[in-house]
Amino acid sequence: MAVDDPNHALLAIESTCDETAAAVILGPRPPSAGTPRVVSSVVASQVSLHERFGGVVPEIASRAHARQILPILDEALRRAEIRLDDLHAIAVATRPGLVGALVVGLTAAKCLAAALQIPLVTYDHLEGHLYACQLAYPDHAIYPCLGLVVSGGHTSFFRCESPLAAAFLGGTIDDAAGEAFDKVSALLGLGYPGGPLIERAAHAGNPRAFAFPRSFSGDERILLSFSGLKTAVLYALRGPNATMPMPTLSPAQLADLAASFQMAVVDAIVAKTRQALEQTGLDRLALGGGVAANTLLRDKLTALADHMRVELFIPPLALCTDNAALGAIAFPKLAAGQVSDLDCDVAAGLVRPDRKRS
Repeated sequence: MAVDDPNHALLAIESTCDETAAAVILGPRPPSAGTPRVVSSVVASQVSLHERFGGVVPEIASRAHARQILPILDEALRRAEIRLDDLHAIAVATRPGLVGALVVGLTAAKCLAAALQIPLVTYDHLEGHLYACQLAYPDHAIYPCLGLVVSGGHTSFFRCESPLAAAFLGGTIDDAAGEAFDKVSALLGLGYPGGPLIERAAHAGNPRAFAFPRSFSGDERILLSFSGLKTAVLYALRGPNATMPMPTLSPAQLADLAASFQMAVVDAIVAKTRQALEQTGLDRLALGGGVAANTLLRDKLTALADHMRVELFIPPLALCTDNAALGAIAFPKLAAGQVSDLDCDVAAGLVRPDRKRS
C-alpha cells in the first residue's frame, strides 16, 4: 500500500544485534499531532547463522548485516511503494548493541542522509522498544510510565516521563534474561534461541520442582542477577563437580528443570517490577523486548498490573523482537529538533542518565 503523504515518510534502520531490519514509517502532521504509522517493516533474521554456536557471534553478525542491509532497505521501500527521493528523514539505532553491527546500520544511514540531503536521526534502541507500546496503543497516552525492557541483551527499568526522557532505574548486573534463557537452553540440550524452546519444554513441567534462587530478593535496589540462577541449573544437572558428564534427562526431568528455571526468571522480574512501581508511584507500565513474548511473563505482569491498578502496555509479538519500526521514536525527536550530525558515532553500552546523549 502506497503512503498517502510521501513527503513526511521516514526510513528507519535497525542493526543493533542479529536482525537486519528496515521500516518505512509515516509521521503525523504536524509531527507532534499523533502517533506515527508503520507502512512497511522488513526483518532478516540471523538465527540460522548463530544457532550452532548457541548465541550471537559479533563478527558473523556484522558480516551478515553488511550483506543484507541494501536488499532489506530496497524491500522496505518496495513494500511501501515509495522512492528514496520521497523520504524526508533517515532514522537509525546507534546504541546499545554490538559495535560492528551498529556501525553497518549507521554507515548506511549516513550515506543515505548525505546523498538525499535529509536529516539523520539517531535513537536509543531500548527507548525504541518502549515507544513500540505507543505504536501499539495509538489512542492511549502511555507516558509517563515505568518502562521495562527484557531482551537477549538487556533487562532494564526506566522512569519514562516522555518518549525522549527515560531515566535508568536499574536492571541486571550480569546476564540479561534472554541471555540466561539461551545459556540454560544450551545446558538442557534444547538449542537456540533458548526463550521459545524453554517455554515449550516448560509447559509439561512443575515450576516448583527445583528451588532455584531469585536474585536480590528483599533488596531495596532495583537490581537483578541471572548468573547465579544459571549456575544453579548446572548444579542441578551434574552437581558441583565440573568434570562430571551431563546426565541424560527424562522428558519429565527436562520439563521440570525448564519450568522451574522459567518461573525463577519471571518471579525475579515481576518482584522488581512491583518494587519499581511502588518506589516511583507510576501508574503505567510499558513492556518491551524479545522476552516480552514469553507467555508466563506477560500473564504474571498482567496479574500484577491488575492487583496494583496499573495500566499495562505490551506490544504485539512482532513489535517485541528487534525491528526497525522502533525507529518511529524518531518523529518525537524531529518534533523536538533533535537531529544528529553526520560525524555522530555508535555506543555499545547502555547510556545512563548522567552521561551525555548524542
